[in-house]
Amino acid sequence: MGTLRDLQYALQEKIEELRQRDALIDELELELDQKDELIQRLQNELDKYRSVIKPATQQVHKQNELHDQQRTKRQAISAEPTAFDIQDLSHVTLPFYPKSPQSKDLIKEAILDNDFMKNLELSQIQEIVDCMYPVEYGKDSCIIKEGDVGSLVYVMEDGKVEVTKENLKLCTMGPGKVFGELAILYNCTRTATVKTLTNVKLWAIDRQCFQTIMMRTGLIKHTEYMDFLKSVPTFHDLQEDILSKLADVLEETHYAGGEYIIRQGARGDTFFIISKGKVNVTREDLPNGEPVYLRSLGKGDWFGEKALQGEDIRTASVIAAENAFFFSLNLADFNIIDTLGVGGFGRVELVQLKSDENKTFAMKILKKRHIVDTRQQEHIRSEKLIMQEAHSDFIVRLYRTFKDSKYLYMLMEACLGGELWTILRDRRKSFKINNHIWIGRCCLMFIFICIKGHSCPTPDQKNLIFLQVDFGFAKKIGFGKKTWTFCGTPEYVAPEIILNKGHDISADYWSLGILMFELLTGSPPFSGPDPMKTYNIILRGIDMIEFPKKITKNAGNLIKKLFCKLNNFIWFEGFNWEGLKKGTLTPPIIPSVSSPVDTSNFDSFPEDNEDPPPDDNSGWDVDF
Repeated sequence: MGTLRDLQYALQEKIEELRQRDALIDELELELDQKDELIQRLQNELDKYRSVIKPATQQVHKQNELHDQQRTKRQAISAEPTAFDIQDLSHVTLPFYPKSPQSKDLIKEAILDNDFMKNLELSQIQEIVDCMYPVEYGKDSCIIKEGDVGSLVYVMEDGKVEVTKENLKLCTMGPGKVFGELAILYNCTRTATVKTLTNVKLWAIDRQCFQTIMMRTGLIKHTEYMDFLKSVPTFHDLQEDILSKLADVLEETHYAGGEYIIRQGARGDTFFIISKGKVNVTREDLPNGEPVYLRSLGKGDWFGEKALQGEDIRTASVIAAENAFFFSLNLADFNIIDTLGVGGFGRVELVQLKSDENKTFAMKILKKRHIVDTRQQEHIRSEKLIMQEAHSDFIVRLYRTFKDSKYLYMLMEACLGGELWTILRDRRKSFKINNHIWIGRCCLMFIFICIKGHSCPTPDQKNLIFLQVDFGFAKKIGFGKKTWTFCGTPEYVAPEIILNKGHDISADYWSLGILMFELLTGSPPFSGPDPMKTYNIILRGIDMIEFPKKITKNAGNLIKKLFCKLNNFIWFEGFNWEGLKKGTLTPPIIPSVSSPVDTSNFDSFPEDNEDPPPDDNSGWDVDF
């Protein structure tokens, strides 16, 4: 009964609340009616005042309009007509003036530092840099005179100038500054005087050339956007004028590999169409919060379309796929700079990206027919697979591959410090450095390879580009399994490989011991005049080798017992493994590299004058 009374009491309270709320609503409605009446009265009074003051204000408005017209006329500007018909712009050849890399960088940095010109697109800036020509003035010369009509913009590379206006000094400028930029917009008079305080070297471009670049790049970009939109099935059948409007509002953005473009749960109002590269779409699994891979999208695909329909909460995450930038490149986008190495299957060239001279890569070029003739297809496929999976700071990166009828091309990270073998060769008699870092890096590399289930029996000094390894003989064998492939550098081959007993990751430990011996002494422990004699020496065993005195007892024990847990061995006692992983340790040798195209740490190789190899269209390289 007590419970029933409580419910009845609660019901009475709710009824009373509803009655009070109804009374409040009635009061508010009455107040609204009163305010509506007040607004109507005020509107009537306002109309009366307007009828009185309208004639007077009309005259004032006419005077203001006349004043505005006069003011507008005084401020109006007019640029001269363009020298080229818009339709002919794509065929116009712009002037090109050669410059050193330092001059190009200075001009580019100066433009990016200028409040007006920094808003240009990078492709436009690159063309401006190419078209600028050199100008020199002596001391006390007048570059720009106040009141004169100008058509040139300048970038100062060397010297010092003074800027004055009405004979009053405004400032002085040195290298890396842009001045006169208003002249490239229209034919105006100079607003200040610029005189030289020293001999100066400048780079200049005239208004006509600048505007041609702007118009041409704009038209080319619009045409590219139109063609791109037509390639998207959803937009294929839209009218030309609608496509043109879409092209006008497109904004090009770039995302690095692994960067989030859209995050699940975030608000968004942007619709994306992929122009180049790939993205991965993921959705978080509610029970554990782990992202679940849904699919990949590539060129011509789109996402985020619900944002255009008013649904602004993102239902999935979209992440730029790693190497998306590289998937947009073609072989024609590179220039060959120099040869880094020559091997049995081809060459390794240093290549430079045409659109960005600061980006260089190593391009491994392999002869397809030679690979087939020597039956090395599986090795090459394994090399590609392993390097693509190997995301380690201690292993050289493979960005992507290309192919044609004659060659395979592997675009890799350029390590311009040179080969460790070169250091061993050039410093053989005085090779006294702290080798813990080199061996430690190899250990971490091997740990990574072991985790992936690979075997790499050739980590010799010729394949170590400052401890970043060539995987030409690497193979994925799986855990607890063996392989019977005979491969490797003779001095580094393990006994079980020679005897064809089958080998696994233990052969890598053997090779690591050989590398450690050579790093400490300058020579490998097993060496003969020919491969067969070398193999016979290896089969005698490591115990038959007399260790030089420069190899300490602990180091010698490590070499002989590499089956132990490496990072717990006494030779590594006190070694900073965390510092090695994080890259904070100072290496014993820091190669000198002056620029992205500096190949001074590599040997010189003759040009490739051989005839092109025969075509190979057997199809074994379908994954390249």
